[in-house]
Amino acid sequence: MATVYATGKRKRAIAKVWLTPGNGEMTINGMSLDQWLGGHETLKMKVRLPLEATKQLEAVNIKATTLGGGYSAQADAVKHGISKALVAYEPSFRAILKPMGLMTRDSRVVERKKPGRRKARRSPQFSKR
Repeated sequence: MATVYATGKRKRAIAKVWLTPGNGEMTINGMSLDQWLGGHETLKMKVRLPLEATKQLEAVNIKATTLGGGYSAQADAVKHGISKALVAYEPSFRAILKPMGLMTRDSRVVERKKPGRRKARRSPQFSKR
């Protein structure tokens, strides 16, 4: 099977993911997963989750580039992109990934600030006098 491409998104982060048959190498922004996320073990587990669920951790190579957002949103975007790429690679994986909620794009984004408010919903402090 040839290279499969998918795009994952979360908040303002976008991840472009290329999946190829291989030996389990994962490079994100030209770095290994450990270099890219450093000591954030929970985020590393989150990125590996679709590969572990489909038992493809040692069977495919992942190359991803991320832009926008913070590292947590980027990690979620990579996870979403890997899930979409795995389904494009092997459609039977959808039955495994869909019940886990990995095929759904997390649509929660930051609410805009409203005029007359301190933040999106926080009102200015009330002063009686």
